[in-house]
Amino acid sequence: MTNASRSQRLRYAFDTSMARGPSALLGYLGLATAAMIILFAGVTLIFGLTNDGNPATALYRALLHSIDSGYIGNDTGNGYIVVSIFLTFGGIVVFSAFIGVLANSLDERLQELRKGRSFVVESGHTLILGWSDTVFTILSELAIANESEKNPCVVILAERDKVEMEDAIRDKIEDMRGTRVVCRSGSPIDLRDLQIVNPHDARAVIVLSSPLEADPDPSVIKTMLALIRSPDRRPTPYHIIAEIQDSENLEAARLVGGDEAVLIDKGETVARLIVQTSRQSGAAVVYTELLDFDGDEVYFRTDPALENRTFGEALLAYEDCAVIGLRFADGTVKLNAAPDTVITPGTQLVAVAEDDERLIAATPCQVTPDTTVIRRGEPTPPAPQHALVLGYSERTAAVLSELSEYTVAGSTALVVSERAIDPALLRSQVGGQQTLEIDVLRGTTTERPLLESLDVGRFDQVIVMADAGLEMQHADARTLVSLLHLRDIAERTGAEFSVVSEMLDDRNRELAQVTQVDDVIVSDKVISLLLAQISENAHLEAVFAELFAADGSEVYLRRIGDYVEPGTEVTFATLVVAARERGETALGYRIAAQSKSADHSFGVYVNPRKSTSYAVDPEDRLIVLAED
Repeated sequence: MTNASRSQRLRYAFDTSMARGPSALLGYLGLATAAMIILFAGVTLIFGLTNDGNPATALYRALLHSIDSGYIGNDTGNGYIVVSIFLTFGGIVVFSAFIGVLANSLDERLQELRKGRSFVVESGHTLILGWSDTVFTILSELAIANESEKNPCVVILAERDKVEMEDAIRDKIEDMRGTRVVCRSGSPIDLRDLQIVNPHDARAVIVLSSPLEADPDPSVIKTMLALIRSPDRRPTPYHIIAEIQDSENLEAARLVGGDEAVLIDKGETVARLIVQTSRQSGAAVVYTELLDFDGDEVYFRTDPALENRTFGEALLAYEDCAVIGLRFADGTVKLNAAPDTVITPGTQLVAVAEDDERLIAATPCQVTPDTTVIRRGEPTPPAPQHALVLGYSERTAAVLSELSEYTVAGSTALVVSERAIDPALLRSQVGGQQTLEIDVLRGTTTERPLLESLDVGRFDQVIVMADAGLEMQHADARTLVSLLHLRDIAERTGAEFSVVSEMLDDRNRELAQVTQVDDVIVSDKVISLLLAQISENAHLEAVFAELFAADGSEVYLRRIGDYVEPGTEVTFATLVVAARERGETALGYRIAAQSKSADHSFGVYVNPRKSTSYAVDPEDRLIVLAED
């Protein structure tokens, strides 16, 4: 044993106690104050410096002298005044130190709170792990979705300063509609940091990929691993929604997430939307209406009144809700089911409605369809399509691959980019589809002479890709310049072609609409809407997977004159029947006269009442779910 002196032992004990923090120092100061008070009271009583010999009174006066320097003015007697002066000076020193320690402790506590390290005592909250610009869209959508909920809460854990996150949210989102946002600083892959945000009681967990990482997918996978494989994880399954940047990492993510995670392939999803909207103007508005919480969304309902009836009958079951598919008892979803499909017990309707309460209280259809105005004939066979792709990014090959799924023999695609692209390598990445002939041209897509030399009018659709290799605003600025040139060329030459552009920043979408671009795909916003929707209902993943897939039923905007006699006054119920006879499901229409008006949603009306009627213009479009 070490031979330590008594003073060394006392000093060591003192150092050890002080290492406990401010509480130990406050304790010592309290003891010093008590000692001074007792000593003062004892001196005054022993030496008879006061006429009152009551010990309690002496202690009380000693306390007043130690905490209030002004109390000395009431003292009488020379001896008593001298002793009280010493006590007052001692009290000033001790209490000054006490206040200083207390103030410093409070400041340290506030700093700890600012760091966002306290435990989140919430349950039923939505947990967001990670930080990117998609957070703001997700929060805005969740705020709308939770308006009818009691005390809704969203918790965010990210490697950012808590106050910075809160300030950014306040700057970007004006009204959270009663939803509280709690931010905490920490790493989503750290098990101790995860415990702070209480994932065990969360109803949904959204895992975001970091824009600061060149390859963010490993971090997303590790975050899911930390949640699912944690030693003290909850016994019930998690509801995890995660975005994956590179489709090559999907298999590894599935191995980790299993049945507890819904994975969103960001690149493939955006590519599919770009292709589907490039083929038909107005489709992006339809998809946005279905994806966001502001307006009509997709819901599920079990309706015993429709059991043992057919899907064709269910299409006309409700006045202000559009039935678009079925969810069977085994969890599979079939959109645009065959009209003679029988709705068996346990089968849910997939419907578009303003909200779930409207669907629950849905009223029956109030009109009888007019079948005399329905046109019956074979649909027009698809013709070869010719696409112009301006710009190149890591999604270009996926876009061309998806485009080839919809084209017939004789279709072409010309890719124009400043980058040197190997045509053979690009064709191999696309997958070698025989229906789409791909060519490459090197050039600056923002230069007017080049665009005019391309004879843009000979293309059916123009896709303007955002160059992800550039800074976000720079890439969007180049996209806007290309759009301005394209629209001016169209006006000067009278050429007709659809234009679809990809925007990286949602704030530039309104600027793009000034160019009268047919559809604008904002990459991060689309993914944000998907994440928010699926976080509220995991079953929606199967619905959107079929909507975006080339081999399922997708959204089409077809000439309404192919379904009913042009110039006639028809109800939407009649249009539903006309589409049903072709094996399609109608969910709205587009008025051509309003197609350029943002105030009228570019003429797109999703889920109108069945009794709504209007005069059919030959250029109007019927919005249907169909297999191409």
